[in-house]
Amino acid sequence: QVQLVESGGGLVQAGGSLRLSCAASGSIFSINDMGWYRQAPGKQREVVATFTGGGNANYADSVKGRFTISRDSTKNTVHLQMNDLKPEDTAVYYCNYYRRGRSYWGQGTQVTVSS
Repeated sequence: QVQLVESGGGLVQAGGSLRLSCAASGSIFSINDMGWYRQAPGKQREVVATFTGGGNANYADSVKGRFTISRDSTKNTVHLQMNDLKPEDTAVYYCNYYRRGRSYWGQGTQVTVSS
């Protein structure tokens, strides 16, 4: 069983920063299969950032240049550094593990950006 626990969400003014963390435990084959998603009210869950291997990552166009995904393999933890936050970044952010056609999700952490 895979368990993902997000933390670090909160309230922040536009232009501010937050750092999210996802602690993973259980049958994680590779931390490189983890990523961050978000879901705003009335919208579908969308991908924010994922690892591509070789220390590289893909980002949604809306966050590219502002967000950075990183990993600590020893601690089985993935981070999402969010800078220059905008009100449209407001959403519940979820940690995801996708492997062999199956997705595992954390409970989510709320990020609210005010104007």
